[in-house]
Amino acid sequence: MSDTPTTTPTSPAPAVKSGPLSTLRNWFFAGVVVAAPLGITIWLVWSFVVLVDEAVTPWLPSAWDPQNWLGFPLPGLGIVIAVAALTLLGAFVANLFGQTMVRLGELVLARVPLVRSIYSILKQVVETIASNDSSSFKEAVLVEYPGKGLWVIGFVTSQTPDREILDQIPEVIGVLVPSSPNPAMGQLVFVTPERIKRLNMPVEKAAKLVISFGIRSSEQVEAGLRVDHGK
Repeated sequence: MSDTPTTTPTSPAPAVKSGPLSTLRNWFFAGVVVAAPLGITIWLVWSFVVLVDEAVTPWLPSAWDPQNWLGFPLPGLGIVIAVAALTLLGAFVANLFGQTMVRLGELVLARVPLVRSIYSILKQVVETIASNDSSSFKEAVLVEYPGKGLWVIGFVTSQTPDREILDQIPEVIGVLVPSSPNPAMGQLVFVTPERIKRLNMPVEKAAKLVISFGIRSSEQVEAGLRVDHGK
């Protein structure tokens, strides 16, 4: 006669009680989720408007300052003036005379040791951000970095790096590995194609994943991963 194993019935987990305090707590955090992003956004926008107004409006002649004949300042007037001034500046440098003046100014800056380094770096950063190159920051990938078996979100910056890099590694891709929670900062790494997994995920969703420390939309990595067969 063989002994048949007996199973001890498990009692169901106790249900979580939802009382008035729990309901009030949920309502409070729901209000925080709605109010915090909205309030911070309004504060940042207003701070930027005030900063630009304080920097631009003092340069207006008294006869042109609306505050003198309205009796109160106009919020955002500095931004309007700055946009108009930058548009006129762009129109000026778009012609041959303006381009010549810019080159002459850059030649003067190139002769100043410290200023030329700062100007060169800032110019490259601004040109990269304002670039309309379709191959830059348009693809999100998983990169095996900083070691084997470790994968991080990255953004492809260059499919064809400089000749000096390609001479050392024939097949290499430039990838920006962002930092959390600021995806604009990070490390530029050059990796071979086998250390990259393509993601069927927009750059905006990948950036949201980085900003939220992986808390939000983490399932999109698994759902969006496109396995490259044969690699």
